[in-house]
Amino acid sequence: MKFLKIIIALLVLSFQSLAQSPAIVKSMLIFPGQDKHVHGSSLVRLPNGDYLSVWFYGSGERTADDVKLMGSRLKKGDSQWSEPFLMADTPNIPDCNPVLFLNKENKLFLVWIAVQANQWEQSVLRVRTSMNYSKEGAPVWEWQDNILLKPGNDFATEVSKKLKQLPEHHIGWAGYAPKYDDMISKASVDPVKRSFGWMTRIKPLILENGRIILPLYSDGFNFSLMAISDDQGTSWRPSLPLVGRGPIQPAVVKKKNGNLLAYLRDSGDNPPRVHMSESTDQGETWSPSVKTDIPNTASVELLVLKDGRLAFLGNDIIDGRYRIGLFLSDDEGKTWKWKTYLENVAPGKGSFSYPCMTQSPDGLLHITYSSHIEKDQKSIKYVVVDPQKIKSE
Repeated sequence: MKFLKIIIALLVLSFQSLAQSPAIVKSMLIFPGQDKHVHGSSLVRLPNGDYLSVWFYGSGERTADDVKLMGSRLKKGDSQWSEPFLMADTPNIPDCNPVLFLNKENKLFLVWIAVQANQWEQSVLRVRTSMNYSKEGAPVWEWQDNILLKPGNDFATEVSKKLKQLPEHHIGWAGYAPKYDDMISKASVDPVKRSFGWMTRIKPLILENGRIILPLYSDGFNFSLMAISDDQGTSWRPSLPLVGRGPIQPAVVKKKNGNLLAYLRDSGDNPPRVHMSESTDQGETWSPSVKTDIPNTASVELLVLKDGRLAFLGNDIIDGRYRIGLFLSDDEGKTWKWKTYLENVAPGKGSFSYPCMTQSPDGLLHITYSSHIEKDQKSIKYVVVDPQKIKSE
């Protein structure tokens, strides 16, 4: 009877999503809903046409030492994802926020964070790579290390400079409370604080010359930074910080004029809106973030489609995670003429967040995100969308 209820629930969820958007080609849970915490998925299309997904799984997040990375494979031509398998597990330390990608040489990377001392600010970046990933199950990992970044004194200079370029504000309302900007500037001078706690969330941008720009963010500084590699991921160095009041979890694309554009989740003051920043030097430096008109509470994702349009995917609400919108723009975000919803339920009836989006050669969008319906119905959802069927407003 319990199995029958699960099947009925999955069918209802599928029909609800399809009813919400005629652009959805396929919608399914990667594995049946369960009571463990599952979150932070990433998705990559492999050269043989398989899709590989990864997420973190355990009793909680940073405070639960049993959290590990699990994955699943959708083989080319199959209609169901495989049974989940282990992707990484640092003993007695939570592993979170995994990111999968291929470099220009088709080497597979898995980058994630090991949360030292159960504190986000103490997280260490870890990386695994493989060229042996085409068979069933998990990739055969051939190399593993930490990514250790060392932001220099120019980090603190940049933080102070960019904070001064932001509009005046008054976070730290009480008369004796220190100002937010002053606290951040002081912390940026500390070489230990600026060297740890940089966390993954969203896939990197890989430029035509092979440069990898891996978006990172800090819950300590409450802003972002990029890890840059110019040798196919063998070594990494930090960009200067992307400074603002709460711009975290950046998603990065390249604009038609060659500039890089980042959309970021809002972890700052009200009203919550998607942040935006640009780089004119291939990710080395970034403008102070400014808020767009897009409401935001939990997550963003960004992609330039094959037809040149810009796709934004995220929680375009200010009071939860019960809705995920997919917007398309033909003027690089000035206006959004096409819009649909992958999830749109009543507040309190579901939580959907942390999407990952990629486009296949046939033009379809392949998307995964966290789907939490009830305490015992947590999973990662896989949705395929035809962007040509999204209606203009």
